[in-house]
Amino acid sequence: MTDSLRDACSDYLSYQRDVRQVSPHTLSGYSRDLLNFVDFCDGRDKHQIVAIAEVDVRHWIASEHRRGLSSASIQRQLSAVRALFRYLGERDPSVGNPALGVKAPKSGRTLPKSMDADSVGALFQVKPETPLDYRDLAIAELLYSSGLRLAELVSANIGDIDSGERVITVTGKGRKTRTVPVGGPALEAIAQWLKQRPLGKETVSADAPLFVSSRGTRISPRSVQERLKRLGATTQIPGKLHPHMLRHSFASHLLESSGDLRAVQELLGHADISTTQIYTHLDFQHLAKTYDAAHPRARRKSKS
Repeated sequence: MTDSLRDACSDYLSYQRDVRQVSPHTLSGYSRDLLNFVDFCDGRDKHQIVAIAEVDVRHWIASEHRRGLSSASIQRQLSAVRALFRYLGERDPSVGNPALGVKAPKSGRTLPKSMDADSVGALFQVKPETPLDYRDLAIAELLYSSGLRLAELVSANIGDIDSGERVITVTGKGRKTRTVPVGGPALEAIAQWLKQRPLGKETVSADAPLFVSSRGTRISPRSVQERLKRLGATTQIPGKLHPHMLRHSFASHLLESSGDLRAVQELLGHADISTTQIYTHLDFQHLAKTYDAAHPRARRKSKS
């Protein structure tokens, strides 16, 4: 194993790309956070893995906090550094993890924004005119209908949609696949979009991307974000429309109508229910009430 921190970081990123096969978006985030840490260590003349101590990580976190980085962003960076040293420790047990005892500064939790029913209704009243308008509407419908992540949406192929069963199979975090329902309006919007194909020099087949650019190439995450922002502006819904807002609205509205937190967790593809709790605005008190009302062993005996 290399002694250089920068080289070790490069090896780790190659492992994430080639072995774990994380998405390009995730890999870009890992790279940005880890190289930020490596650059900081270089500035302190700490170039070797063995030279990195907990105090170096603490000073790095303090510098990030001073330049105004949010607690969530600092926590994400810390997680990346912990994962790097965990990877190194698995290959050389003598390598410790200097980031284990370091915590990010606390800050108030900000919940993701969602759309109310009226805003959702206004969004889907738009009348598409061009092929790209049909595409954008289909993207918005699918994100809201099935709660997909942005990376799952852009990596989907035509063959991943089963119109008969009204489902789509997507590949999420950790290369895990899941099959989720697709509503009737989303299926109709997708069908109308597919009628606009081919675009550019694309070949339309089951293995072709579900959503493509005007050149016929797979649409990029950035393009989806920009086009949704544009779609939201034309419908004058409050705030900026983005993929996460549609995914969160899907979760919030489904939970409001069903009350089934576990089902929402499965549909969103969350490994941990605490993540779903954040998405759905649930606090512990609400969870406790749900537990007390639903679990046969949780119900308190009535007072006699």
